Amino acid sequence: MGLVIDLAAVVANWKALAAKAQGARAAAVVKADAYGLGADRVAPALYAAGARDFFVALAGEGRAIRPLLPEDARIFVLSGHMEGADLAGLIPLLNSPEQFFRDRALRPRGPFGIQLDSGMNRLGIEPGEWAAIRTEALAAGPALIMSHLACADEPAHPANAQQLAAFRAMTEGVAVPRSLAATGGILLGPDYHFDLVRPGIGLYGGEPFGDAQPVVTLALPVIQAREVRPGESVGYGYAWTAARPSRVATVAAGYADGLARALARDGKLTLWSGERACPVIGRISMDLITVDVTDLPDVPPALEILNARQGVDALAALSGTIGYEILTSLGRRYERRWL
Repeated sequence: MGLVIDLAAVVANWKALAAKAQGARAAAVVKADAYGLGADRVAPALYAAGARDFFVALAGEGRAIRPLLPEDARIFVLSGHMEGADLAGLIPLLNSPEQFFRDRALRPRGPFGIQLDSGMNRLGIEPGEWAAIRTEALAAGPALIMSHLACADEPAHPANAQQLAAFRAMTEGVAVPRSLAATGGILLGPDYHFDLVRPGIGLYGGEPFGDAQPVVTLALPVIQAREVRPGESVGYGYAWTAARPSRVATVAAGYADGLARALARDGKLTLWSGERACPVIGRISMDLITVDVTDLPDVPPALEILNARQGVDALAALSGTIGYEILTSLGRRYERRWL
């Protein structure tokens, strides 16, 4: 019972995405504690598989995994050189002229990379700013120049080609390794691969990598089961009323554990006992979910909400979000086990 993370599946997904970009180095994005699955376990497993480049969002995330990886592992910090950041052993991806000059003043010999804004308007040095500092920045010897695609999960979106053209224009003639593609960009094809690719969500079993192996199984322990007569109701607001003699199981999880109330809004959420689906009934509360197990021969000790039949994207669709949010919201109360 609890949250089971299949590290072999993470490695298999990394290798599969790397194979789609054979001319490029394959990095691994392990920000947000490896999307909630434990960067201290995921990063060493990927290093053992051959990954040497890792991306985190914040310097603190990088410091947490730095002692766990050999010296030849490079850890890039996507937020760059924020004021007061401890970047020892890390490579900030500088996002503005201000960050560039701060970094060179405080870390004149420290390794760094550059993040360019190719049209997402979220993070990165804009074209005019880059033109002004390009010569000085290149002379300082960046380890990487990167940008990020806004619409890579929509292959036909015109922004993909526009950002590709902008990135090429901004980096034409540079001898520095370049990176544009995360998971979605890898799937767009070789034009987007450049020298290094940065698979993230695809490592953890999420879209848009439809061929990903499932990584996460989440089983919720059954605390109690009860018989409910026709006409009796269950949970807050009496949102579900039995139409037949029913057996209801109460499991130990709720919105405090990352399972949002909205998951149950349309009455389509199911939990699983082996091959059999059991509907969630009533409202999801902070710590508890109620499930109709009437059609099971016995009440099991646990019911699964994430497995090979109902992955993170299927769960996300029920609450109008994306698989990223499901993974990164999984609460600390789950007992985690890594295979």
